[in-house]
Amino acid sequence: MANERLRAAILENGLTTPALASDLGVDVKTVERWVNGRVPYRRYRYAVSTRLGVDEGYLWPDALTKDQVTAASASEVVAVYPRRSEVPRDAWRRFLESADEEIGVLVYAGLFLAEDTSLHRVIRKKANAGARVRFLLGDRDDPHIAERGEQEGIGDAIAAKISNAIALYRPLREVEGVEFRMHRTVLYNSIYRADDQLLVNSHVYGLIASHAPVWHLRKVAGGEFASVYLESFERVWDTAVPLSEH
Repeated sequence: MANERLRAAILENGLTTPALASDLGVDVKTVERWVNGRVPYRRYRYAVSTRLGVDEGYLWPDALTKDQVTAASASEVVAVYPRRSEVPRDAWRRFLESADEEIGVLVYAGLFLAEDTSLHRVIRKKANAGARVRFLLGDRDDPHIAERGEQEGIGDAIAAKISNAIALYRPLREVEGVEFRMHRTVLYNSIYRADDQLLVNSHVYGLIASHAPVWHLRKVAGGEFASVYLESFERVWDTAVPLSEH
């Protein structure tokens, strides 16, 4: 059976089978066999998925055993911090500086990041170098915002923090390549992305975000842990609206 996911991914990347074969250093007939349903060796699955920007498990969902997927997913965990407040400031800087292509921030307010001008400089530098930078902030009028404030015992403070963050981000909003949108989703986690690395700040009922755990993840071929959050970010982005100038 033909691999329609692979065929579509090749087309979506503006490639042909000869072009992909040339990029990978293999015979065009080899790529044609993959498209027609043959499963390549794992080193080639990794090379193809990297070149096409698509997860290996999406292109070949049955290629890895459950044990292999579990092991790869476990290896994606770089570090775990019991509280966001315990993530060293320098770790945030190194995290953002590691990005070459993509920086993403999904929060309600994320005021700690908005207040740190040294991190703004890193983000500006990355955007000027061609990285895509996307911020997703909570819509202040969203009922979920008020509900989260009640759960955390801080009343309407989150909406006020969002207003402060928007004001503090004004210089970044003028940088080409930096995009801001407002979302109205129930935020189970705050997600910070630097290419294929993630800092995931879980949200816990009754705790403010700075007191909740943070997972540091790095995408590994065959793993599914990091992909869950990368895909979640994209779903929120697709439903969000551009931040108004006013």
